[in-house]
Amino acid sequence: MKWCPGSVIHLLRCVRLRSCGRRGKSRLPPWIRKIWAYMRLLLQSLCFNSLTNSDVVFDSLFEPIFWTVEYVTRWFGVVFVVLVVILISSIVVIAYIVLLPLILNTYSPAWIAWHVCYGHWNLVMIAFHYYKATKTSPGFLPKEISDTPFVSVCKKCILPKPARTHHCGICNRCILKMDHHCPWLNNCVGHFNHRYFFSFCLFMTLGCVYCSISGRNLFIDAYNALERFKHMDMEKPGIPVTGMGVLLGLLPPGQSTFQTAPPPYTFKDKMIHKSIIYMWVLTSTAGLSLGALTIWHAVLISRGETSIEKHTNKSETKRMAQKGRVYRNPFHYGRLNNWKIFLGVEKRSHWVTRVLLPSGHPPYGDGLTWNIFSVHNDLIPV
Repeated sequence: MKWCPGSVIHLLRCVRLRSCGRRGKSRLPPWIRKIWAYMRLLLQSLCFNSLTNSDVVFDSLFEPIFWTVEYVTRWFGVVFVVLVVILISSIVVIAYIVLLPLILNTYSPAWIAWHVCYGHWNLVMIAFHYYKATKTSPGFLPKEISDTPFVSVCKKCILPKPARTHHCGICNRCILKMDHHCPWLNNCVGHFNHRYFFSFCLFMTLGCVYCSISGRNLFIDAYNALERFKHMDMEKPGIPVTGMGVLLGLLPPGQSTFQTAPPPYTFKDKMIHKSIIYMWVLTSTAGLSLGALTIWHAVLISRGETSIEKHTNKSETKRMAQKGRVYRNPFHYGRLNNWKIFLGVEKRSHWVTRVLLPSGHPPYGDGLTWNIFSVHNDLIPV
C-alpha cells in the first residue's frame, strides 16, 4: 500500500487545526501574554543584535564575577589604605627607636648627616605624594553636555567620552586619562593624580632600597644573634636534682631545688633583633615588587601611554599592520617631552622645585583635549 503525499499533508493540517482550536479555548489573559512577549523580546535582543560579538558575550557571562570584584575592592579600599599606613609607620618607628641610636653611636658625623638628611627627605616625599594620590580627584567626566570632541559613548554612563577617557566600574564614573584603579590608594589613577601615584611608587622604591642596602649588615647580625639565642635556650646548664639526690647531698647546703641560670640576653635584645629582621624583609620584598611596578610605569610614560592604552595601542597596531599601514600613538611627543608633560616641567629649575621637592602643581590641560603641541599635527587623529 502506497502513501499519497497529498493525503499525508491533509492529515497534518487537520491535526494542526484541532490543536489550534484547543489552544484557543485555553488562552492566557492579555496582561500575561504581554509580559511573556516582552520577556521573549528581551531574550532575543541578547542574541539578535548586529553589534553582538565575542567580547559582549564574554562580558555578559562574567558580569557577576566582575561585579563581585568591584564590590569587594570598593569596600576594602579603606582597609588597604590603613594597611599601607600601618606598614610604613612600623618601619618609621623601628628606624627612630632602633636604628637611629645605632647610627649615632657607631657612624662618623658625615655618615650620620647623610642618613638623617636623606632619610627624612625620602620620608617627606613618600608621605606627601601618598596623601595627594589618595585625596586628589583623578578627574571625572562632566555630566553636562558640552562641545568637547569625543571618540565614543560610554555604555554605562551614556555620555560622550573624550580621548583617553575610560569608565571605572569601582568608582562608577568615567575617569579622564584613566590608568587603573589602585586599591592601595582607594582611588582611581587618572589625569590629575597620575604624577602623585608615580612619584609615590618611585620614592617608596628608593626608600625600600635604601633601608635594604643600609640595613643588610644589621640584618645578618640580628639573624645570627637570634640563632645564637636559640642554641643557648636548648643547652642545659645541668641536670635537675630530684628524689634521692637531695638526701645524698648532691645539692649545696640549704638549697632544696634546682636553679637555672638566667639567659645571657634580655627580652629587649630579642625584640630589637626581630624588629631589624622584620624591617629588612619587608623593605626588600616591597622594594622588588614596587620597583618592578615603577619601571613598568616609567616605560609607559616614556611612550606617552597609560596601562589601558598599552593594550589598545597594541591591538590597534596589529589591526593597522593587517592593512599594510603603520599606527602611531597620537599622544607620543618624544621621550623627553613625554616626561616634561607628565611631571609639569617648564624650565630647568622645575626639575628641583617640582620633581625633587614636594609640589602640588596641576598637570597640563584639563584632560578633555590633548592639543599640547601645535606642531604635532602629523599624527593619526583619534
